[in-house]
Amino acid sequence: MSTELTVASYKTDLKPIWCPGCGDYGALNPFYQAMLDCGLQPKDTVIVSGIGCSGRFPYFCNTYGFHGVHGRALPTAAGMKMASPHLNIFAVGGDGDGLGIGGGHIPHVARKNVDLVYLLLDNSIYGLTKGQSSPTSPLPMSSKTAPYGYIEDPLDPLAMYIAYNISFVARGFSGKPKQLRELFTQAIRHKGFSMVHVFSPCVTFNKQVTFKTFNELVKELPEDHDAGNRIKAMEYALDRSTLWTGVFYREERPTIHERVVDIQNRAGRFKDLNELLDDFR
Repeated sequence: MSTELTVASYKTDLKPIWCPGCGDYGALNPFYQAMLDCGLQPKDTVIVSGIGCSGRFPYFCNTYGFHGVHGRALPTAAGMKMASPHLNIFAVGGDGDGLGIGGGHIPHVARKNVDLVYLLLDNSIYGLTKGQSSPTSPLPMSSKTAPYGYIEDPLDPLAMYIAYNISFVARGFSGKPKQLRELFTQAIRHKGFSMVHVFSPCVTFNKQVTFKTFNELVKELPEDHDAGNRIKAMEYALDRSTLWTGVFYREERPTIHERVVDIQNRAGRFKDLNELLDDFR
């Protein structure tokens, strides 16, 4: 007998243990709502996470979960999707996990266009290890690893994602949960690799990049923005005066699974291995 899904269907008995006021709370509830909007069955859903505060995400979701090692959430999630394409696969990580040690995996999942959703919760700090500089820490922010100020230019994640030609690129802010719910919903429904970058301020260790900072700078993309225009998407990503949120870029193209199935169908005409080898002689 089937049970009607509600937001409670996606919650576990474990209560989130992030610091009070953490931006990750502002991403978790819209995520529950987006899963409900898309009618995802918990038994058919897997959340893979890496190390960091956001790595705890799977514990609070009534789905299958895999808490992996530092920087390896994305390739693990991609492997799961290839092995079990019927599953709804999510990867969740922070700026340290996803843009530091794990940053090299993003372009390769992008070019494969694996059908999964990657939620990157960016707080511009290593929060779980108590406040070291991260790949998105702004100049000249001071931290435990940079007491006299950070000296490395921060990465520009949105520009990277668009340059990598990820087939769905969006950005949101945990202080705007209504928009975040819609972005998550669109990402889930997109067929291909969906990247949702979320500004998720750390209220404990990052006193320089706060909710107030984002409230002053964040603005939704114009309603007439053409998400199919990659050049325009890049212009908005590179705008330093405003932190635009919304769907920057979207392109419908075959996923890696669809391409593999096509090869299997074409190779299936051979009756045995010798016949296949003869085709290459």
